[in-house]
Amino acid sequence: MTPGTHEFDYSLENKFFADIDGDQVQKGKVKVHVRVKRMSMMFEMDFHTEGIVLIPCDRCLDDMEQPIETDNRLIVKFGKEYAEESDEILIIPEEEGKLNIAWFLYEFIALAIPMKHVHAPGKCNKAMSAKLNKHRARSMDDDEDGLADFDEVEGAEEDRPVDPRWDALRDLVENDNN
Repeated sequence: MTPGTHEFDYSLENKFFADIDGDQVQKGKVKVHVRVKRMSMMFEMDFHTEGIVLIPCDRCLDDMEQPIETDNRLIVKFGKEYAEESDEILIIPEEEGKLNIAWFLYEFIALAIPMKHVHAPGKCNKAMSAKLNKHRARSMDDDEDGLADFDEVEGAEEDRPVDPRWDALRDLVENDNN
């Protein structure tokens, strides 16, 4: 690569994610724009990644589309042996002279996925939501953690008996609030 700035565009689709064989993302459609600034003994690479990945919903386990957008930087220097100085600085042997950025692209995408990924309210698999609602304990802050949408499943509340052990705990909370 000649000194100066070079730009590349990539379209990552299901085959890319299958070939990488990572455990977090199996499918998706992501566009990547890479700007490479070549200097004498190093490369500065700026990545802009934008698209949609399919990941399992944390609640119902059905696939859901998760939009992602991220900007990342990688600085590659030549040295005697391979080393990662930091998250952004990589040293590769001079005689190697090549760098496959596929795994870096995958990592940038995987790190852009939020920790909690759930469908929008009312979009989870209804059968799984009914089962979760049947077996979960009620808490006073159900609305705060986004579980209130499980109550939309018809008959879920009436079918579930209330465990009397929770009454004692509910009394403790009520006494503490008074």
